[in-house]
Amino acid sequence: MKLAELLLKDTMKFTLFGGKGGVGKTTCAAASAIWASDHGRETLIISTDPAHSLSDSLGFDVSGGEVVPVPTFQNLYGLEINPKLEFQKYQQSMENQSAEIPEELASFMGGLEDFGSITPPGSDEALAFSKVLEFIQTSDFEYIIFDTAPSGHTLRLLSLPEVLNSFFGKVIKMRMKIGQIWGKLKTMFSKNKDDEPDKLEMLEAFKKNIEAAMKELTNADKTEFVIVMIPEMMAVLETERLLRMLYEYEIPVHNIIVNMILPENAHCEFCSARRTMQQKNLVEIRQFYEEFNLIELPLVNNEIRGIEALRKIGQSFLY
Repeated sequence: MKLAELLLKDTMKFTLFGGKGGVGKTTCAAASAIWASDHGRETLIISTDPAHSLSDSLGFDVSGGEVVPVPTFQNLYGLEINPKLEFQKYQQSMENQSAEIPEELASFMGGLEDFGSITPPGSDEALAFSKVLEFIQTSDFEYIIFDTAPSGHTLRLLSLPEVLNSFFGKVIKMRMKIGQIWGKLKTMFSKNKDDEPDKLEMLEAFKKNIEAAMKELTNADKTEFVIVMIPEMMAVLETERLLRMLYEYEIPVHNIIVNMILPENAHCEFCSARRTMQQKNLVEIRQFYEEFNLIELPLVNNEIRGIEALRKIGQSFLY
């Protein structure tokens, strides 16, 4: 299914744009969101890339941490998720709970009182992704477009359940060592007798939320991953790695955007050499990805920024 048809498919709920850094993911994602909104779909575009550029692309600030309506639209909304801020909130909540554990228990707990300071692998991406999970599982928006981090980060997000499972194994073993002693001493020494969320249960719930969201992300009727690349060998290799991971996790992907293709310029030797290189790579790209819907976009001579510029570029490749 072509990207334009996919954006308007009634059952389609989530589209993720990803690829190597600097290939124009945000521009393509924002243009697609505007196109979907212009065609009547209530659309939310979310950036999970730590190096945010969505606000700059839209020409409107969506970096406040909350969903905000984009001016001049009836049904377009934006949000930039700050991974560092989300992780700080998580650490603070864990530290607040740890503060209730008296110092007398330290020798029994083997340092478990500092559990809130333990940072599992990929935690900053994990906490950013946790916000994504909230929208996947609870959002009432008709359609959500994700402008993801560069593919290296995206790969870690896709492998997050395995990462957390590995981390959980160590935590569970540590908890088993203190077993019944911890359960009894917690009751005896806790200053707050109200039941507080157990840290392990919080993490276990987080893991289950991720696994539930992955079921949504592997549903071809609801989800599509769109790869954005440029016709250069480094981007081709990155795309191959990303595709392998998407296939491994059964994330649907049928559309690839090849961006920033140089036009002919006989008066510029450098430009001609670069175009020759790109055209050679394009031949291979068309052969490698003949089963995909390839969208080829030329490099434009001006910065694509603001609603009208994004709308124009979207109309050029969404047809």
